[in-house]
Amino acid sequence: MNKTDFGRHLRAWFRRHGRDLPWRRTRDPYAILVSEMMLQQTTVAAVVPYFERWMQRFPSAGALAAAEESKVLSLWQGLGYYRRARNLHAAAKKISVDLRGEVPRDYEGLRNLPGIGDYTAQAVRAFAFDQPVPVLDANVIRVVARLFDLRAPVDTAKGLGKVRAKLEELLPAQGGYEFVSAMMELGALVCRAGRPDCLLCPVKEFCAAKHPEKLPIKAPKATIKKRTELAAWVWDGEAVLLQQSTARRWVGLWRLPPLEGEPPAGPAAELTYSIVRERVTLRVHRTTKRSLMASAEPRKAFSLRELESIAIPSPHRRAIAKVLKDRFDHGSHR
Repeated sequence: MNKTDFGRHLRAWFRRHGRDLPWRRTRDPYAILVSEMMLQQTTVAAVVPYFERWMQRFPSAGALAAAEESKVLSLWQGLGYYRRARNLHAAAKKISVDLRGEVPRDYEGLRNLPGIGDYTAQAVRAFAFDQPVPVLDANVIRVVARLFDLRAPVDTAKGLGKVRAKLEELLPAQGGYEFVSAMMELGALVCRAGRPDCLLCPVKEFCAAKHPEKLPIKAPKATIKKRTELAAWVWDGEAVLLQQSTARRWVGLWRLPPLEGEPPAGPAAELTYSIVRERVTLRVHRTTKRSLMASAEPRKAFSLRELESIAIPSPHRRAIAKVLKDRFDHGSHR
């Protein structure tokens, strides 16, 4: 493959068809870091409004470092995977205190920031500092696997290593920002998962895949485990009782108090949500504070107005909304 011709075709297409995304309008390393942390396991469409609100509230690493964790988590609410917010907060503190407000330009410096792995470090190098480095997100992995007709499972170390090696063959000598952006955009808009739009592909003449819809190959997925989570609804007519989690997944967030054993009466609300390799059914049962088991985790009753400004896991916030809607729809304010 002639990488010069490949890159020329790819960049010309990107200049015409690339989306206007807010983090593409800046080279500010802090803003790029924020966008990349938000985009982990979250769609572009979902991230855009959060990114814009975040940059208005915390426009610099110093502003974020000075914020209380509760304010940070509250603004992150709805994006899920709250550890990302905590890591971003911790990274901002390290940047502000130890690095004099400067986001590192080098790989090792970025990896030394809390919560920054290989992908995020390389993405910041490419998008903030224009370095031609291999950035391996799902879109880029899919594009490279198809271009070179790679047959090793891309979610294994061996397969990912082959993808990285082939991507490095394509990297330009300079101009990492545009090249990496174009590769990602190609995967997002044309070389999509499932059946790609090969007729619209600007680099189809360079593609070796005979059956691109079958690529990339992945190892068999682990079985999804099903689990039931029980929670208590304690309401005095004005406020609902919540409990602040100390568990690793939702540490610091306010959730409905957990129940031990399912009450005989049916749930006031039920919903399902997915997390990692689990499909969780959340059932919320009406009960009283006296019937709850003692817990070392703090509990507090919040009014409806207060609920709007505290950090609550998305499944529990949705469950609260369902119970309240049912109560008010039926004219019951017990």
